[in-house]
Amino acid sequence: MKQFGFIGMGNMGYAILKGLLKTTAPDQLIFSARNKAHMEQVAAETGVSYAADNETCAKESSCLVLAVKPQQFDTVIGEIRDAVTEDQIIISIAPGITIANLQERFGKKCRIVRAMPNTPALVGEGMTGVCYDKTLFSAEEEKRIEQLFTSFGRMTVVDEKLMDAVVCASGSSPAYVYMFIEALADSAVKYGIPRADAYKLVAQTVLGSAKMVLETGEHPGLLKDKVCSPGGTTIAGVAALEEYGMRNAVIKATDACYAKCKGIQ
Repeated sequence: MKQFGFIGMGNMGYAILKGLLKTTAPDQLIFSARNKAHMEQVAAETGVSYAADNETCAKESSCLVLAVKPQQFDTVIGEIRDAVTEDQIIISIAPGITIANLQERFGKKCRIVRAMPNTPALVGEGMTGVCYDKTLFSAEEEKRIEQLFTSFGRMTVVDEKLMDAVVCASGSSPAYVYMFIEALADSAVKYGIPRADAYKLVAQTVLGSAKMVLETGEHPGLLKDKVCSPGGTTIAGVAALEEYGMRNAVIKATDACYAKCKGIQ
């Protein structure tokens, strides 16, 4: 029995697998995917073996990660339903599919962890919201869950009712950050900075600013205030952002994202 198995090896599945390899030996991992050529490529790159099919992968995994799209769940669960036992940990990273819904699809008692990682997992800086019923898992199993999600970034445990909000906060929001980086870089290019330099200047600034929030524990508003000298350039820029509705635009984007999440279920 392997420690971790993956059904699906797209961008997110691959990112999680790569993260786990920092703490877990390749012979303790297994995966399956639809495309054999892709499986062979991943196996060659990572040293992790692949299973002949999804059912075999499920049978050989102590902790099974379902890294497939929501529309593929019925097919995949149909293939592995008889192989899954109550002793296993089932982890779903699909948005909009509740633990209760998964229990219903499996048609049996399963110990399910629902998670929402994001694409920065690809560079080891992911953020994952996780929910599960702690009464169903041992302390050792909780450590294994933590091992999985901290192998490619950070995690926080939330009530399941908040998982749609997690999609807004970290699941979809990298796209907004990329838009901000692109817009700020465009504005720098406007004043003569070469584009490659502009992206580097802006992206590193976003990275450093985020690190300041995480490592100092200070309120973002306080950190902002420390950059804004009285009558200076920064406060002039902040005033312009307020005038053109930056905060409102972000909140409206989150409202739209949350509404879409509710529509999926």
